[in-house]
Amino acid sequence: MKLSIYPVLVVLIIFSSASIASAQMYGGGEANPDLHTNQEALKAFQDKRFGMFIHWGPVTLRGEEISWSRGVQIPKEDYDNLYKEFNPVLFNAQDWVKAAKDAGMKYIVLTARHHDGFCLWDSEYTDYDMASTPYGKGVVKELAEACKKQGIEFGVYYTICDWWHEDYPVVYPDPNYKFHLERDITDPVVKAKMDLYIQYMKNQLKELIDNYDPTLIWFDGEWEWAWTHEMGMDMYAYLRGLKDDLLINNRVDKGREGMAGTTKSHIFAGDYATPEQQVGDFDNKNAWETCMTIGKQWAWKPNDKLKSKRACIQALINTVGGDGNLLFNVGPMPDGRIEQRQIDRLKEMGDWLKINGESIYGTRGGPFKPSKHVVSTRKENKIYLHLLDYSKTNLKLLFPSKVKIRRAYFLNGNTSLAVVRDKDNIDINLPQKLPDDIATVIVLELNKSAFAVDIIE
Repeated sequence: MKLSIYPVLVVLIIFSSASIASAQMYGGGEANPDLHTNQEALKAFQDKRFGMFIHWGPVTLRGEEISWSRGVQIPKEDYDNLYKEFNPVLFNAQDWVKAAKDAGMKYIVLTARHHDGFCLWDSEYTDYDMASTPYGKGVVKELAEACKKQGIEFGVYYTICDWWHEDYPVVYPDPNYKFHLERDITDPVVKAKMDLYIQYMKNQLKELIDNYDPTLIWFDGEWEWAWTHEMGMDMYAYLRGLKDDLLINNRVDKGREGMAGTTKSHIFAGDYATPEQQVGDFDNKNAWETCMTIGKQWAWKPNDKLKSKRACIQALINTVGGDGNLLFNVGPMPDGRIEQRQIDRLKEMGDWLKINGESIYGTRGGPFKPSKHVVSTRKENKIYLHLLDYSKTNLKLLFPSKVKIRRAYFLNGNTSLAVVRDKDNIDINLPQKLPDDIATVIVLELNKSAFAVDIIE
């Protein structure tokens, strides 16, 4: 199939800082020093705080992990032909979006293409896609339209590695496979294949952007040797040239440090960091987003053990208190439905947010760094203290004397609380039983901006 060549357009962004905005991220990396993260888009992303990750594809027919089971739990030939059986007749994009909305989520990220190379949309550049299944059509368009209709932002996950594609030089699984195995990327054969493969990626990504208008591209698979720092910076600049307010995670380049997800240096491209299966460390200088599963596995697994209501809600609070977003994953079933028990668990999170969402949406982490029992967020002139599994009848905290507390009260019920203070501390009297045994929220209304309080260890 003939591939079109698209020019790379580097866009100059004028960077402006604000007192509550993140510091400049790494943007386009060292090769693109004038290409900064779009700060308006980044702030809008951070304000949302809570999103749904969706891992889905033909592998759900076997109930094993997406991509990683190929050639391991499932023979390659079997895995690569599962799409011929994949017919999710009960898929309903509106239902998926409603589940996210009922959970209090503000955006959705779908695995449009995972490491197995299968595409969930009808792509012009491959036949290994949903159009070739018995279902006969892609699902990305329907989901993007359902998100727009219900007021949810839409983003796509797109992996860098593709273990199915003939031009991608890494083979998985392989006895010699290693994440960071060094090979000669300048080898003429390897270079030629990667040039073709990168053009394939750019064609597909342009297709996704032009047809479905995602607000972000969530990359993965950058850890393999075939992908270089230079390729990552080039891809970032190319995509920002297509859509300037697009957000792109740090996995577009080689800067991510393991599962903690932080970026080693601003020489690498990307707009935000990506901790995986763990709450990220407190960081109010660089934007970040923890991705985490509702169960044990990313893709659907029969009888997968789900996280408890307490664990789910507290994961969200700890993430936002650390100044990050939470991208919480569900895995729909082979027929296209999200399991009812997953929907029910998400609804429990949504019910908590209906009462306490003021302390999550539009906030920034701090001023207190998260601890085992106290996690704080803030916005405007309010500090929100989240008490997790707290049993004492008073709460004593360091607090600067220059900032006055006008009022303290429970967010749930608006009950006023007495605050005693000395030069360096405040002491809040609490009832014997807190309103919420999972996470009670106390609001401190101040006489000035909550950002006048420096970060307190």
